[in-house]
Amino acid sequence: MGEDIAGTAYTREQRQRYREKVRLNLDTFEQMLTQSNFDGDRLLTGLEIELNLVDGDYQPSMNNAEVLKRIADPAFQTELGQYTIELNVNPRPMPGDAALQLEDDLRKSLNRAESLAGETGAHIVMIGILPTIMAEHLNHDWMSANARYSALNKAVIDARGEDIPIDIEGGSGERLAMFTDSIGPESACTSVQLHLQVTPQEFAAHWNAAQAVSALQVALGANSPYFFGKQLWHETRIELFSQVIDTRPDELKNQGVRPRVFFGDNWITSIFDLFEENGRYFPPLLPEIGDEDPAEILNAGQAPSLFELRIHNGTVYRWNRPVYDVANGTPHLRIENRVLPAGPTIIDTLANSAFYYGLLRMLAQDDRPIWTKMSFAAAEHNFRGCARRGLESTVYWPGFGEVPADELVLRHLLPLAHEGLDQWGVSPAVRNRYLGVIEGRCLSGINGALWQIATVDRLEARGADRATALKGMLERYVAAMHSNEPVHLWPLT
Repeated sequence: MGEDIAGTAYTREQRQRYREKVRLNLDTFEQMLTQSNFDGDRLLTGLEIELNLVDGDYQPSMNNAEVLKRIADPAFQTELGQYTIELNVNPRPMPGDAALQLEDDLRKSLNRAESLAGETGAHIVMIGILPTIMAEHLNHDWMSANARYSALNKAVIDARGEDIPIDIEGGSGERLAMFTDSIGPESACTSVQLHLQVTPQEFAAHWNAAQAVSALQVALGANSPYFFGKQLWHETRIELFSQVIDTRPDELKNQGVRPRVFFGDNWITSIFDLFEENGRYFPPLLPEIGDEDPAEILNAGQAPSLFELRIHNGTVYRWNRPVYDVANGTPHLRIENRVLPAGPTIIDTLANSAFYYGLLRMLAQDDRPIWTKMSFAAAEHNFRGCARRGLESTVYWPGFGEVPADELVLRHLLPLAHEGLDQWGVSPAVRNRYLGVIEGRCLSGINGALWQIATVDRLEARGADRATALKGMLERYVAAMHSNEPVHLWPLT
């Protein structure tokens, strides 16, 4: 959704012209994939972290505009909810000790932001879903003042034509069943996005590998077990996002129409498959039209922005999203991995990213890659199962059959991640520090979701009601978050 939006209402003529421009963009992009030089010589990674704001009572603080004004750093931007902001990290090389410097830079940046947010009475929390958010917080004045968000909210509700049902049941038997007349509940889903720049020739292998890895990422990193006071999935954010941004009434679901929050249908052979699929299956939500003639610009030897294609791609919510962009006049391609929740700490975040990048490298270059040995349906089944049960999940993996997720990671995938990072040129110090965190989670059986659940259970056993227990847990969470100790070492009190 990174493009500016001019309005919130669109005419029938605009929609028709927009569809034509998307098709023209697609034709131009297909030509570029065979003729243009894409930037791929440098190994660059990127990172986005979505953050919550709370007040002194650990309730959502609806003042992101004031907080961002105090921070006054373009790396920090608004997010959908007034109680959320986003930190964008400029692309960086991966090799050597770069991750250690990144960890230091992130901690300094967030410490500064926390201090400045404190001047407004707000505090910053890295967590997948803020456990103290309740329905009443989203009844009015919850949305950030940004035309893009208003346009998206209107487009989703108009496309649906009715209030949106939310129905999620957790493994504990607790269930949330309600209707919403806005996409407000989606604003509670705060995540980490990992970017990797790849060449057109490498894209399909890396995207397929990312799809296969997504389930294990969610199992290891789950950090969103509570929403509106209910204990639901270990990574409730996955299902909540899927249900709230679902533009299909029941009749279209019954016809097999694809949802906009989309794991996918098949393994791919080219990035073009994904963009072409977007245009074929998904009607436009935000039919903004630019002045650019992409074919004319390409014929002039320049890289077109493909404005309409990028807008459309930003409203199809793949968990591994293809990205086309232009930097300094040169086009490039990225995979945006969107499956991870925010938090619990910077070291946990970088551990999650190290596991992903290392394992991705090995799976993408395998002579007999995993997507030739596992059905796409199995990969999606793994993904949803890990979102439900987190580190307690069982997954299917070729060569091992059905296996506990933590056992698969510990015995088989961590060594691959070490080797992959080594091949990327990452230093032993970085590999040992961050992959050691992943090992610790598997050995202890504790990730963010399980720590949250265990803490709330203890507080409730002492007589606290759910709201008091959630607040008490979040207070302990924030204190431990600032220590930068990995979550599997946090005390349970």
